[in-house]
Amino acid sequence: MILSAQEWGIVLLSLKVGVVAMLGLLPIAFGLAWLLARARFPGKILLDALVHLPLVLPPVVTGWWLLLLFAPAGPFGFLSEHVLFRWTGAAIAAAVMALPLMVRAIRLSIEAVDRRLEDAARTLGAGRWRVFRTVTLPLSVPGVLAGTVLGFARALGEFGATITFVSNVPGETETLPLAIYAALQVPGQDAAVWRLAAVSVAISLVALIASELLARRAGRGAHAL
Repeated sequence: MILSAQEWGIVLLSLKVGVVAMLGLLPIAFGLAWLLARARFPGKILLDALVHLPLVLPPVVTGWWLLLLFAPAGPFGFLSEHVLFRWTGAAIAAAVMALPLMVRAIRLSIEAVDRRLEDAARTLGAGRWRVFRTVTLPLSVPGVLAGTVLGFARALGEFGATITFVSNVPGETETLPLAIYAALQVPGQDAAVWRLAAVSVAISLVALIASELLARRAGRGAHAL
């Protein structure tokens, strides 16, 4: 299977959007996961519901909300020039859609850390930050990586929110799903659809296998304690 120069550009753009979305999302997802796993505060159920909202909301609605937020008259309108019809906007849409999966995976990994280890570290004089840095974070790393890879796979397949938020601009926002959709609208583009779909399947399979292996490693680590 040989991709054309244009198709390679679409693949590379998709990878860039997915990687940037995950790097930007990781600290936010980890913070939210830690809050939901360890903290007690009023409104925790509401925060949990809001985090998971993109999972059940139609992607087009999520994209429309992003459009309202980043429109020139919206609350983040000062960023509209750098986001609308740009690959950065596609990365934002991908990150929002991947947020629930990442938070859920990271939350489960944090909850799997035995609290007795954290309590033992505290009785030995370690502060909260040191317990987090030396106990909680290292033991949850495989789960965090698994959640990140899973989120990357989800970001790579994002379609509805992206096309609603930043449209399909060749060379700028045309990621793999959008390119496949565009090719399907043109007669005689079956070969291109097959090639792009095969690349999507291959990348997603690798990401899912990597995520599963990391999740199993996290599970073994938790049971070994």
